[in-house]
Amino acid sequence: MKVLILAGGKGTRLLEETGVMPKPMVQIGDKPILWHIMKYYSTFGFNEFVILLGYKGYQIKEYFANYSLHQNDVSIDLGSNELSTFKNNTEPWKVTLLETGLETMTGARIKMAEEHVGNQTFMLTYGDGLADVDLAALLTSHKQSGKALTVTAVQPESRFGVLTMDEDGNVSSFTEKPADNGSWINGGFFVCEPEVFDYIGDGPEVVFEQQPMRNLAHEGKMHARKHYGSWKCMDTQRDNIQLNDIWNNQGAFWKVWK
Repeated sequence: MKVLILAGGKGTRLLEETGVMPKPMVQIGDKPILWHIMKYYSTFGFNEFVILLGYKGYQIKEYFANYSLHQNDVSIDLGSNELSTFKNNTEPWKVTLLETGLETMTGARIKMAEEHVGNQTFMLTYGDGLADVDLAALLTSHKQSGKALTVTAVQPESRFGVLTMDEDGNVSSFTEKPADNGSWINGGFFVCEPEVFDYIGDGPEVVFEQQPMRNLAHEGKMHARKHYGSWKCMDTQRDNIQLNDIWNNQGAFWKVWK
């Protein structure tokens, strides 16, 4: 089963990093967040990826073109210009790198991958989000629902402390950055039937999270699986710092591999 990863946005709220690289190449530890996402999917047996490129997509191409060189020990014969690798540390991934345009919106990017997916169920996610979603259970939930699209619903941590008080201003409780505020949002980690492509119109301006998803929901063809575990996206420099702190302190909730 193929995994589509949206990796073409400009990441304008993370300009400290994205001024020189696409957001999916911003590092957590010594690896791009894109690698962490792919490694997570691979742990569940999903090893075929279609990366939907846009802003500075050539950097992602160069990363995978030189992946074996960067991951393995190498021996170079300068006289014959021959290079050999040993201690093979490469991943069992098949990666398709698809140019989808600089200004193209998410729906249009997904639509461009239709011929690479064919008439098969596929996964879809964003190139800036990490979670400990049980992907096997997500796929089972999707199949049991009989819907065209399943989205992972998450409850993000509030950025601020929450006060509970009466009309006179008497505070009865205070919770610092609660996760459970009653709202569920789109956390990505989708499972899609090829029917989803039929809901995406033509043109680079189509945003997947707008009319296509609204129509799928209106027609009763969207399913949501609630995720009560951890989830975090790298949207700002603050998020970048937090994710690196989590990784460096051995608390990475998405690291399910050895």
